[in-house]
Amino acid sequence: MAQNGEQRQQQQQQDRDRKRAAARKKREQELRRRRIILGALLAIALLCIVMMAVRLQRRNAGREESAASAVTGTGSAAQAAAESVTEAAAEEESGLEAYRKMKEEEAAAEASRKAAEEAAAEEQARKIEEEKKAAEEAMREQEKKEQEEAAAKAAEEKAVEEGRIPGLNESYDFKATEDTEEITDEAIESPYVILVDLKKGTVVAGKEYDERLNPASMTKILTLLVAVENMDVSKIDTDTYTINHEILEYVYGNGMSAVGWTEGDEPTIRSLLYGTILPSGADAALALAEYVAGSEEEFVKLMNKKLKELGIDDTAHFTNVVGAYDEDHYCTAMDMATIMRAAIDNELCRDVLSKHSYIVPDTESDELPDGIEISNWFLRRIEDKDTHGEVVCAKTGYVNESGSCAASYQVSNDGGQYICVTVGASGPWPCIYDHVEIYDTYTE
Repeated sequence: MAQNGEQRQQQQQQDRDRKRAAARKKREQELRRRRIILGALLAIALLCIVMMAVRLQRRNAGREESAASAVTGTGSAAQAAAESVTEAAAEEESGLEAYRKMKEEEAAAEASRKAAEEAAAEEQARKIEEEKKAAEEAMREQEKKEQEEAAAKAAEEKAVEEGRIPGLNESYDFKATEDTEEITDEAIESPYVILVDLKKGTVVAGKEYDERLNPASMTKILTLLVAVENMDVSKIDTDTYTINHEILEYVYGNGMSAVGWTEGDEPTIRSLLYGTILPSGADAALALAEYVAGSEEEFVKLMNKKLKELGIDDTAHFTNVVGAYDEDHYCTAMDMATIMRAAIDNELCRDVLSKHSYIVPDTESDELPDGIEISNWFLRRIEDKDTHGEVVCAKTGYVNESGSCAASYQVSNDGGQYICVTVGASGPWPCIYDHVEIYDTYTE
């Protein structure tokens, strides 16, 4: 703006100089015109004198010739005067034309100056408008960011308040992406594998994870979740359930794993929860089902209802609470990852699935006066392995048809959160090492 002001001052000075020059020229032209008029008047006066002389010459013949000569000279003088007037008029016309040209140039310069000022003003207005829009956009982005941060914080606070894990993707439907890796590493023995990222809601790596299989005792993850969601958790330390003959007959008659209660024992509901997961106790799972629903059959209905709520009932269907082999008892590795995702988002379930060992309180058996110590051997065996983080929760399983299998939840060193499911290993240790290899390879 300062530069524009200096330009206007220079332009105004040039205008004043031109006006002074034009005024001088006009005065010179006026003086010249007066001189011409004066010359013309003198010529006219001379002509009058000549005419008087002519009259005198008529009286005097001798003088006529002399008068004629005078007339001739006077005519020449008049002609010269007339030519001088014509030249002055021409000069004046030329001056007027130059003046008009100067005025036109001044007008053009003024128009150019105004156009430049208008263009500069428009450019300045455009810049101001752009800066205003940019500022408004930045403000909107900041407000959006603050709203998203506030929503995320509120969601985290709500998750913590509800006993859920903050920061996880809300969807339980894990998506394969172009970054999903197919596992071909021969170091991983299990033929069915999936690793999912809980924060992104994506499949990190896997193989054959959409194939139908028997989940064996990983079934008890859903048994735990359905039981917790359908009971009054405030009574888990006060309510008990009596271990009956039918439960023990089924468990031991089919060679299933058990906590070790005897008929008539009355464990608390908390003990049933831990007993279902840590030693994979079929006795605890059956007692839990009967406590919640009255019978295993009614409880299984609740389990399949939960599969539908999770959106996996097209590929998963359960017929029992313990994971016994049945052609109609099936799911995929992906489905089991979804079930595990739902379970760890429940505070009580997460606590049970993360417990390394637990002492079941005293029973009525004289053989176990100090209670029964139960352990999650998967967690105890993997805790000293390098998995790029900590394996927090886990549940194993085994039947001949599916081999050794496990579902685990890991929090990685960089804050990532993952679930890994493997099925088909030749034994519990190969199953554990498959999880170690997968976490070591595909997490940070």
